Amino acid sequence: MVNDGRYHSPVIRTGILLSVVVAVSATITAWVIAGRAEGPQITIVRPTTFIGQTAFFEVTVQTPDAELRALDAHVEQNGNIYPLFSLGAGTSASVQQESSTSLRISRAFDRSSHPDLVTGPARVVVRATRPVLYGYREATSEATLDVTVRLAPPRLSALSTLHYINHGGSEFIIYRVSPADVDSGVRVGDREYPGYPASGAGLTGADDLRVAFFSLAYDQDLATPIELYARDPAGNAASARFDFRVFEQQFRRSRIPLSDRFLQRVVPDIVSNVADLADERVDGSTSPLELLDLYLFINGELRQRNRQTVAELAPTTASTWLWDGPFRQLSNSQVESGFADHRTYVYANDEVDQQVHLGFDLASTANAPIRAANSGTVVFADYLGIYGNCVILDHGMGLQSLYAHLSSIDVTQGTKVDRDQQLGLSGQTGLAGGDHLHFTMLLQGRPVTPMEWWDEHWIEDRVQRKLRDAGQS
Repeated sequence: MVNDGRYHSPVIRTGILLSVVVAVSATITAWVIAGRAEGPQITIVRPTTFIGQTAFFEVTVQTPDAELRALDAHVEQNGNIYPLFSLGAGTSASVQQESSTSLRISRAFDRSSHPDLVTGPARVVVRATRPVLYGYREATSEATLDVTVRLAPPRLSALSTLHYINHGGSEFIIYRVSPADVDSGVRVGDREYPGYPASGAGLTGADDLRVAFFSLAYDQDLATPIELYARDPAGNAASARFDFRVFEQQFRRSRIPLSDRFLQRVVPDIVSNVADLADERVDGSTSPLELLDLYLFINGELRQRNRQTVAELAPTTASTWLWDGPFRQLSNSQVESGFADHRTYVYANDEVDQQVHLGFDLASTANAPIRAANSGTVVFADYLGIYGNCVILDHGMGLQSLYAHLSSIDVTQGTKVDRDQQLGLSGQTGLAGGDHLHFTMLLQGRPVTPMEWWDEHWIEDRVQRKLRDAGQS
């Protein structure tokens, strides 16, 4: 039979039908699967728990090819909606593509943009939609975060009076602050000294009382602003002035001659004990100028690193006082160098370096017993660069004491020690010209003169009297 083009065999017709069915089935399947596709992965970075007078919205969105069809973020409170961001809506939000699949959206906002927000619970809602199936369908996801709106700034005021601050010295203040969950303390220029619950200093019955030690550091100007500060978890901040007087101190200036004999003694010891200098080779063939270069690195760069290590121990402080009464000076000791001495180092009649000595050098007898100046907890007991064998005690509320150049250490980190308990023996490890103790006091990791802490009259006038007065108020 001749095929005139108008007739198709049953086999052909069946094949066509099957192809159509398969295509339709595949399309339906793809459509169904696309409808089940997951929407973008949303992470609300900020806010976390609170929204304050000023706040910051930040969210990350993960989606294939970083492609979004829609993105909306808002705050819900008491049935009202306060917009934060809408894709393409011309808001002030910043949109950054962090990778091929990730976007980061951020925006600052405050009461001026959302004046109707009120103190109380609220919810942050973020919805994101991405295209699927070549744009014929879409997948949406939502992330929410319950927050608390807090709009009132903290309240704080000084309670103690007569704040006399010696340049390079310490001072003590008692103040009131509320609510109870705020961070607060004393700000001296750009440096902060946290406050602690007054109960840790023996004051009871007043939950809003805080105490803080602070300092006008030796390297700060006498006119540096000093004030109380407070920040709540919502970011609301407040500050308050208080009465104080600053007294100028004269810091000694001295010239320190460097001899080849001195360099040959101290440099190899430090090089052999400091990991940062492990690649350096020091032996009998090392020239005096090579030793000098190493010494200048130790006296400058390593000194700064060691001080940073000391400063990083400040957060380990206890929230209560661990000390009682004036601190003890090394028995029968002679002061060889004082606090904040400005030193010029001289080699072969040339001035080669300048540094500031931030402690007292106390000489007694060789290998003299070094005892705790007051009770506390050992937070460091190891070799520390320029300090050699070094022990640092925490006395609570940011107050610490440092003992350096020891020939041996008799305590371990974490040990609680009593006043006069032996910590080790004096020596000349580290950057020491002879057997002595380098001793200093620290407030929040920053050196302050020990002289005040040795003085029972200063402890009485600047600390104990204020505590008694506060307890009677």
